[in-house]
Amino acid sequence: MPPIFENNAQRDQYFMFEALKEAKKAFKKEEVPVGAVLVQNDKIIARGSNQVEMLKDATAHAEMLCLTAGSSALSNWRLLKTTLYCTLEPCTMCAGAMLLSRIQTLVWGAPDLRHGANGSWIDLFTNDHPFHQIEVRSRVLEEECSLLMRSFFQTRRQKSINSVFGSDESA
Repeated sequence: MPPIFENNAQRDQYFMFEALKEAKKAFKKEEVPVGAVLVQNDKIIARGSNQVEMLKDATAHAEMLCLTAGSSALSNWRLLKTTLYCTLEPCTMCAGAMLLSRIQTLVWGAPDLRHGANGSWIDLFTNDHPFHQIEVRSRVLEEECSLLMRSFFQTRRQKSINSVFGSDESA
């Protein structure tokens, strides 16, 4: 039975924590830790985590995989009356897929200064689209989402340094 929420803030935090679980799965697989869940009627119908490195596919973003799984779950490419929760502000590719998929709402966590398509780099959601508008709520659990990203890239930099200079563990 889906949880009962008093307001959107409670709902958004609950499902963003679920998206963070997906991001942590990506982290453990040494993928950029981005996670997504697609929700309809307060029930998760699809999940996704980054698989770019594993699949060797630049389009294997958490959001794209989650939208594809959602289409399968609903047997329809139109993801009407759904909310996509994503730990990172979507890129232009993912934003376009969201518009084309007709999701109702997007909720994201941390801003993406390099690729963000909701104002950090460019904004595809504020322009009037001729067929569909997406309601956006941003920076939900921003600190938790940002911390996971920072931790991932710090770990990656340390591994890179260790591979170049060797580890000091034997000293």
